[in-house]
Amino acid sequence: MSEWLAPEKVEEYRGRADRIPHRAEGETALLELLPERVERVLDLGCGDGRLLALVGAARPEAGGVAVDFSPPMLERARERFADAPAVEVREHDLAEPLPDLGRFELVVSSLAIHHLEDARKRELYGEVFRLLAPGGRFSNLEHVSSPTPALHREYLELARVPEDPSNRLLDVETQVGWLRDIGFADVDCFWKWREMALLSGVRPG
Repeated sequence: MSEWLAPEKVEEYRGRADRIPHRAEGETALLELLPERVERVLDLGCGDGRLLALVGAARPEAGGVAVDFSPPMLERARERFADAPAVEVREHDLAEPLPDLGRFELVVSSLAIHHLEDARKRELYGEVFRLLAPGGRFSNLEHVSSPTPALHREYLELARVPEDPSNRLLDVETQVGWLRDIGFADVDCFWKWREMALLSGVRPG
């Protein structure tokens, strides 16, 4: 993950972020699931703030907290939200427990959590559950594993990306099961294309 500390890596990724196949479809599906009322939203692994900006456009009344561990990404996020005082951009490594950030009606993440080891993924999902207000939603637009090596190779070819050694990909079924075991309700994979999937659930209340 140290590569994401390098400005050149960050700019290379930002240069192709809009060209990730079908990403916009997944983001649209995520926006369709937004709660009607959102006062605070937390973006885990916010990168340059792309997803939080989309959520903010759909729910302009919402304030937000964006966390990431990469200083170059955080710099870009602060530039994006320079005129948005309701958005707080904070440095935090998701490999470490989340700090006390208060309660949120919405927690989102996009293409970030798959870099964590599996045990930490599950711990993080539990921390998200505890941060959500009753009725709050967690939506994770994630890079997941393919069922077979052949399908994984096909994904890499279709997505036109090299193998990323920092990925720790995990299947949809395991992660959906974790969310249900933690206590999330109405859990499902709401959208999927190859190794991109939208996993979401609600904290009952």
